[in-house]
Amino acid sequence: MNTAARRRLVRRLLSEHTVSSQGDLVALLRAESHDVTQATVSRDLQALGAVKSREGGRLRYVLPDETGPSGEAYDHLARSLSEFVEAITVSANVIVVRTSPGAAHVVAAAIDAAPLDGVLGTIAGDDTLMVIADEVSGGRVVASRLEKIGAG
Repeated sequence: MNTAARRRLVRRLLSEHTVSSQGDLVALLRAESHDVTQATVSRDLQALGAVKSREGGRLRYVLPDETGPSGEAYDHLARSLSEFVEAITVSANVIVVRTSPGAAHVVAAAIDAAPLDGVLGTIAGDDTLMVIADEVSGGRVVASRLEKIGAG
């Protein structure tokens, strides 16, 4: 499993379970057949912008909502979008992103690494990439999120 896929799984686990320690998350990942170390989980939590929050008198890890993205992956995505993207257009659930020559793969990798709701995946060429949005969010919502993140 690559880093982006593991981080998507971490997001899902944090939303479905009360995770109060990194050890809890390691155990949940191992139950999903992913042998990871505490150090890997620590890096994933930091990259996703997860923080501990008190809910119902108990501390647990929570992720930032879409209105206030944070973490290394979002920071890298924001830099990539603002530096390389020239245009974003939408058709149904497909977002076409035009970049400077040779930069499409950089932006696609940043989108794949960031935990953006509604993004199923990306396909990159040289100066153009497609972002596929799920049916629930749709292309306009995901494109708007990308525009907002890129505007900083």
